[in-house]
Amino acid sequence: MTVPHQHRPAHGSGPRSATGPSRRNVLAGLAGLAALPLLAACSTEDPLAAQAGNADGKNYIAGDGSVLEVAAEDRGEPVQFTSTAFSGESVSSADWLGEPVVLNFWYAACAPCRVEAPDLQSLHEEWEPQGVRFVGVNVRDTAGTAEAFERNFGITYPSLEDRGGQVLLAMTDYVPPQAVPTTIVLDRQGRVSARILGVAERSTLKTLIATIVDEPADPADEQA
Repeated sequence: MTVPHQHRPAHGSGPRSATGPSRRNVLAGLAGLAALPLLAACSTEDPLAAQAGNADGKNYIAGDGSVLEVAAEDRGEPVQFTSTAFSGESVSSADWLGEPVVLNFWYAACAPCRVEAPDLQSLHEEWEPQGVRFVGVNVRDTAGTAEAFERNFGITYPSLEDRGGQVLLAMTDYVPPQAVPTTIVLDRQGRVSARILGVAERSTLKTLIATIVDEPADPADEQA
């Protein structure tokens, strides 16, 4: 099934506006995730917001699989954040400059996260030799719960512990993760190039990765 693509500039090519999401709002949304299906605030026009009001007992909001692609000239500034992997290693987005990166927001009890996990691991194995980095961002779990999920699904790429919302807050300046799972692709300059809201369909994510891998490593070459 062909997934529709939207092409529009990403948010946040400069400082956050006065109307942007505050750290308090993001953390409040994460605190409520344990009891409510909502991860981040949605507008009344958003179909995810409607689902949040009638979640049928689900403990997540299943995204609709929509894909947002951002043209290179509209990607704004690189995302910036620091975090800690479940391994205890400190991680900075600056460490990834020069490499395409796939960020996947997830948690263990999320049923769609389980659906997409084998495809994410398969794509990681396929693209790692070409320098593509996969990184999970776990918004809810303790280390033990996250590691059990990774063992169960054979996940070998690292995940960041983000119960405090630091990574989520950084990403809301650019492409807000409105549901779990959400997958974001960063280009070699660390800029948001694409987002999949909901389960990352394998062929769709592979195409988005290939687009970034095929782009010139030096942005100046795009103008040549």
